[in-house]
Amino acid sequence: MSHSKPIPQTRRGLDIASSFTSASPIAQEILARDIAECTEDEAEEDVFDDDEPESESEPESGPVLYTQPTGVAFGFRRPSIVIDPVNEPVLTRIEKKQSRNAERSLLRDNHFLPPKHTPEERPGMLSKLYKALFSTKIRRTPSDEEVPRITIQPSESSPLLGDRPSSLTLPHDRLNDQWEAAVASGKLETTWQREAQTIAIYSRSLILTFLLQYSINIASIFAVGRIGKIELGAVSLATMTANILCYAPMQGLATSLDTLCAQAYGSGHKHLVGLQCQRMTYFLWSLVIPAAVLFFFAEDILLHIVPDARSAKLAGLYLRIVTAGVPGFAAFEAGKRFVQSQGLFVATTYVLLVAAPLNILVNWLLVWHFGWGFIGAPISVAITQTLMPLLLLAYVAFVDGSQCWGGFTRRALTNWGPMVKLALPGMIMVMAEWFAFEILTLATSQFGTTYLAAQSILVTLTSTTFMIPFPVSIAASTRVANLIGAGLINAAKTSAKVAFWAGCLIGLFNLCLLAGLRYQLPLLFTQDEEVIGLVAKVMPLVACMQVFDGLAAVAHGLLRGIGKQSFGGYANLSIYYIIALPISFTTAFLLDWKLTGLWLGTTIGLALVAGVEYWYTYISDWEQSARDAENRNAAG
Repeated sequence: MSHSKPIPQTRRGLDIASSFTSASPIAQEILARDIAECTEDEAEEDVFDDDEPESESEPESGPVLYTQPTGVAFGFRRPSIVIDPVNEPVLTRIEKKQSRNAERSLLRDNHFLPPKHTPEERPGMLSKLYKALFSTKIRRTPSDEEVPRITIQPSESSPLLGDRPSSLTLPHDRLNDQWEAAVASGKLETTWQREAQTIAIYSRSLILTFLLQYSINIASIFAVGRIGKIELGAVSLATMTANILCYAPMQGLATSLDTLCAQAYGSGHKHLVGLQCQRMTYFLWSLVIPAAVLFFFAEDILLHIVPDARSAKLAGLYLRIVTAGVPGFAAFEAGKRFVQSQGLFVATTYVLLVAAPLNILVNWLLVWHFGWGFIGAPISVAITQTLMPLLLLAYVAFVDGSQCWGGFTRRALTNWGPMVKLALPGMIMVMAEWFAFEILTLATSQFGTTYLAAQSILVTLTSTTFMIPFPVSIAASTRVANLIGAGLINAAKTSAKVAFWAGCLIGLFNLCLLAGLRYQLPLLFTQDEEVIGLVAKVMPLVACMQVFDGLAAVAHGLLRGIGKQSFGGYANLSIYYIIALPISFTTAFLLDWKLTGLWLGTTIGLALVAGVEYWYTYISDWEQSARDAENRNAAG
């Protein structure tokens, strides 16, 4: 990738988000063509001034993971396929500062720098217990070799009197020297407490974000579930159809912006980020017409697939109404890549903090308060989908992100060919993952409305619980990639072990939650005793699946961290289609186990995915991954 101003990479540190990046010739072609069309004035105006010195007087924020892998924005439930990270992630000034703070903290824990606070001379019993359980410092015995420390030589500008420089005021170049010395010594380690703390800090905000985002999808199910089991099943059927015919393809196509916007941002031509966003938005809007045609005739299509005509009719009605929100959905998918490429990940969280509660309120008002019934659910979805890009636009206009908007331009209507070529693989991958799970909902409709309503509840519950291990896997992948990029192999393995046990604990928590409340949770959706009984019957199996679901999510995150995500993607898809789905259909239809059989295949598939991916992670050459990361950094 060509840059108008190169991004300096002078050392191996925790800011190695580019450790596992793959070049995209198509993206380079698009960017080169756009830059060639820029005038010299535009180039001079848009060059970033990233080398401006920063103040070191700001408060230290502690260990923070400062960047997100590109997969977090995709929005599908079980992301077995994730596009490779962008070619050159660009760190903002805040992210660089957080990275340096994390390095200082790790150096202090390894005794390469003086402690941040003066230790107690005679710590009490509670203080000793706290340190034993939660202290992130490396415990060294008197026999351990003294770690080397950098001594700061006085310069012409150094004060003759005053305090000795501490780790908080250590100059950047000295901090770099100390970091290099620590890495070279081979004594830089981490503890499970530090890795657990780091992953937990980063995961908590992501869990909130994903739960808010998913609440927009499930609010309709909660709203109409108490009307009747036919309506409950129809919402699930309509959502599945919308996912396959519209939402999944658009999300997959929009993933190309994870590469294009980030490379445009790194090129020094800020306005190109807005150009790429405009292109994708217009392209997705051009697909709204065929999607609307499919939604309009969805009822006729479903009548040939679904035995119950009432369910098909309601699902078709839902799809026709929700079509009004598809343009907003497309604009938001492009818009959130626009802000995230600038490091503004909090923007979408703020949007969801407004949109998600409002969506719940509108659902209640339309479905129940105004008495519109079933038709109120798709109307509320359409309203929310239209509102979200407007809220994001308000954030960009009045808060942050407008620096990358160069205004509307006719150039957004050109150069679509390479963009579409780059986007198609992402669409195929996302479609394949969606279809592997949504096909089970379609198969459930063959058993009748009661089974379809029960499947709707089970899918909603399992998708909600998945919003806990998925963010943990994102945090783990970022942390492992950072440590691998810094050449800290043992530390990366320690972080991977922490992530594994976190996946186990989360899986067990979800198991206990679903199994213990298998009769109570269905009451949130419906009062139909037949549906509740069926859900309670299948729930123990679904609860056991939670353990493998959490482990599989974390396993794929670890593969991404060591740069082997392609293995995880192909392993998942092959297991889903070759093993899991055949088992599901055999046990459900041939053995007549029905809903239990469908979920049995899914459970076995996830168990195999987790086992295969952890095995591959264990036998992988982590040293080679570190060398690959170093080579990429050197090339950058």
